[in-house]
Amino acid sequence: MVLENKLGITESAELAREEERISKKKAIELFEKGILDSLEAGRFESLAKIHKYLFEDIYTFAGEIRTVNIAKGSFRFAPVMYLKQALEHIDNMPQSTYEEIIEKYVEMNVAHPFREGNGRSTRIWLDLLFKKELAKVVDWSKVDKEDYLLAMERSPIKNVEIRELLKQALTFDVNNREIYMKGIDASYSYEGYFVYKTDEL
Repeated sequence: MVLENKLGITESAELAREEERISKKKAIELFEKGILDSLEAGRFESLAKIHKYLFEDIYTFAGEIRTVNIAKGSFRFAPVMYLKQALEHIDNMPQSTYEEIIEKYVEMNVAHPFREGNGRSTRIWLDLLFKKELAKVVDWSKVDKEDYLLAMERSPIKNVEIRELLKQALTFDVNNREIYMKGIDASYSYEGYFVYKTDEL
């Protein structure tokens, strides 16, 4: 299934390549223009702005809450009918410690608020949280991609794996663009593994 897109692409591999190329270019702009620094850390509104900026040239739904239920394998992300309440709950979760930030990140992953591009936008959102609350960010080059994806899959049940994995990769080098850009790598994402349901609202 190829999502409808502004580029008129009908082949999934081509769309994935263009999506990564464009979103990385836009991610650099977010970083270099200081747009991220103007966002409130830990709020869904900020995540929506990040997502819109990354994907607005590709999808009409950029920055908008999804209107379909999605699943990865047997795991279903937050149902559409409860999604807004889930996001309000996440907004109100505490975020002053490392453990609280990870818990908030895991909950946002379970919410998976967008139709596509959740992984990349949420990792930028996570780093913004770490930067503003702890003056640290994740050096994604030190995070094994397979370990990360497995830990994220298991995180709704127990977040100890993702907590320990990311803790070992924290750095005070918060203004290093190379470190920041590693988190935009689509290979860290679930994208391409979703089953999209047909219950459009």
